[in-house]
Amino acid sequence: VERQRIRMADDDSFLALFRAISLDESTAKASLKNGKFKTGLAELIREAGLESGCDKSVGNLVYKVAATFPMEAIKHRHLLLEYITSRNITNTDQLTGAQEFLKILGDGSLNTADFELASGVGVVVTPEEIEAAVSAQVKAVEAQLKEDRYHYNTSILLGKARKEVKWAPVGEVKAEVAKQVEALLGPKTAEDEKPREKKPKAKAPKEKKAVPEKTKAAEPEPVLPADPYAFFPKPENNKDIHTTVNWSDGRVLPIRNTPEQLETHLKTTGGKVMTRFPPEPNGYLHIGHAKAMFIDFGMAEQYDGACYLRYDDTNPEAEKLEYILHIQDIVTWMGWKPWKITYSSEYFDRLYELAVRLIKDGLAYVCHQTKDEIEESRKNMTPSPWRNRSVEENLKLFEDMRRGLVDEGKATLRVKGDYKNENANMWDQIAYRIKFVEHPHIGDKWCIYPSYDFTHCLVDSFENVTHSLCTLEFESRRASYYWLLDVLGQYKPVVWEYSRLNITNMVMSKRKLNKLV
Repeated sequence: VERQRIRMADDDSFLALFRAISLDESTAKASLKNGKFKTGLAELIREAGLESGCDKSVGNLVYKVAATFPMEAIKHRHLLLEYITSRNITNTDQLTGAQEFLKILGDGSLNTADFELASGVGVVVTPEEIEAAVSAQVKAVEAQLKEDRYHYNTSILLGKARKEVKWAPVGEVKAEVAKQVEALLGPKTAEDEKPREKKPKAKAPKEKKAVPEKTKAAEPEPVLPADPYAFFPKPENNKDIHTTVNWSDGRVLPIRNTPEQLETHLKTTGGKVMTRFPPEPNGYLHIGHAKAMFIDFGMAEQYDGACYLRYDDTNPEAEKLEYILHIQDIVTWMGWKPWKITYSSEYFDRLYELAVRLIKDGLAYVCHQTKDEIEESRKNMTPSPWRNRSVEENLKLFEDMRRGLVDEGKATLRVKGDYKNENANMWDQIAYRIKFVEHPHIGDKWCIYPSYDFTHCLVDSFENVTHSLCTLEFESRRASYYWLLDVLGQYKPVVWEYSRLNITNMVMSKRKLNKLV
């Protein structure tokens, strides 16, 4: 009940709560942007009993717990909050030590002595110990300090000294470093305030050594696969079953191209391999996109085919011209040459016609459920109350949506899938939603926009893509991808998924990258 009350609160209530724990204004307001985080932080504040307020040092630690606590140790979170509010844990070093201990512990039994040892609870570092630790580091670099004076990077001294007095407050160690450096060098002079001139590094002459001929010949050449895409079917062989769609009532639907569909496709493409690199222009590219480019453009290059740069621009709220230009620059910079640059938005007329056709075939309906109501009905595997309205009524309502006569959020067009299917992607997906937002590429022509799941497969088919290559999180979408193409009688590409490129301690999220940039 308490969690539900927190979720129902408005942003002003959240902001008041965040200000009460002395978060600075920009941090408090930024916390409102992520619904899950703001609710979690509010729950944490109430769990810690800090609704009436606390000072900044405690508030900042509670905020850090909300952002970084290891959820596998959730049963011990209340204990950690008690240590913070009782001021046994007072700084981020202690908190980091405590959370690393809890992450390893998980939901196991906690030994208080071990926990306190790991988080420096009760450890008192005296001023004399701080002075001695700093003094040792200053003496070790005394000659360099005298040469560089205040241009020396004292953060190196700070870091080394803190290793010796791990649990000392960082402010006290920093103050001691500044005090001892000034005692050694004296006050800053006007010369110390000037920017330091960079000295060119003297390059030592390289000593040429005679390399025996045998050594040169012994260096092995890197072995590269002649054709890393050899396991894919060629365009002319794209007639086998792509997948089977299993229905909750026991039906099994095999999906394949008809001979007529394949013949028309091959006449259009001349039998060439056709791929696409399809980023959504809602952020900056990262190294994971470099892998995707290598696979998409690389396959087309391997077979003397063609690769589109296609912008999957179905969400005008998140997309910007800035990102569109950036993506083109990066693709060029990495040495790839798109056969054509296209936009999903350029196919909106065709997509709309197919949506109308689905309604006429009894395979789509206008729904008035809210996002929460849709989630609830999906959880219970129950149909929308508007699922069985007449074709005539659906056509009229969809036309009203297109003309801007229905308020944003009041209606969607949903495809009639299988709401009892064990694959959630086969449920009644949203095909169109209302957004009174101008599109960065096509302007204000439309106030209804197709969803990614409705658009992506159809545009692949429109562009006669032979191989639709994407990352593994789309694997469960295969069934809905092929089913929609099948019921609309469209050509079907080969779909294949590969692993995402992840790098430890690297930011690989567009949302986070946008914030950083």
